[in-house]
Amino acid sequence: MKTIGILGGLGPEATVDYYKEIIKGFDKINGDGSLNYPEIVLYSVNMAKFIGLLGDKKYADAARYLADCLNRLGDAGADFAVLSANTPHLLFHEIQAKVDLPLISIVDVCAQKAQAKGLKKCGLLGTKFTMQNDFFQAVFRQYNIEIIVPDITQIEFIHSKLFSELELGIFKEATKNQLLDIVSNRKETQKIDSLILGCTEFPIMFRDDEYLGIPFLNTTQIHVDAIIKTCLDVD
Repeated sequence: MKTIGILGGLGPEATVDYYKEIIKGFDKINGDGSLNYPEIVLYSVNMAKFIGLLGDKKYADAARYLADCLNRLGDAGADFAVLSANTPHLLFHEIQAKVDLPLISIVDVCAQKAQAKGLKKCGLLGTKFTMQNDFFQAVFRQYNIEIIVPDITQIEFIHSKLFSELELGIFKEATKNQLLDIVSNRKETQKIDSLILGCTEFPIMFRDDEYLGIPFLNTTQIHVDAIIKTCLDVD
């Protein structure tokens, strides 16, 4: 098995979820209680520093910061690595160019999953950095899939809830219902056929595969499935 590298801390709750889902995935594969788990190297970054650089639009500094952290994973023995969040994929190509380790893009594998499911018009929830930039659109366009984001008021609301609640491990039923109202609005007005949980905290809140009669794409689980395949070196 290859050694997995995880760049975590973006945020902590999602990082824990990644680790748990990887272990659960291997339990399912092993099926015999053998405890045959992969070696995993985790580097948890300073989230405030990274988000601050993005907020100030210091993208080169933000990419350099994460690349330096990823290279430490390589120094520690990782064979490949992942960014355990959607937002830093805004700078994915800039980061990969500065890192020797191969990286698995959460956006690429999500697009492949959406194509396999025959989806054509995906709604997207995430941080405002994710929803207001076009890195999801650029990848999904290659698969002839349209990305639909909320309106500006909804974007600001979602971003606020992410950083005042979900990133802090606070998951309220009222917030969940408000987010579902936004998705329902996009379904009615924009005719989305699915929703991308484009922040890796969202799958902690939305555990089911479907809500409102449409599939919810769990980017964490999709990413974890790709991690496991790469770790085992299988197609």
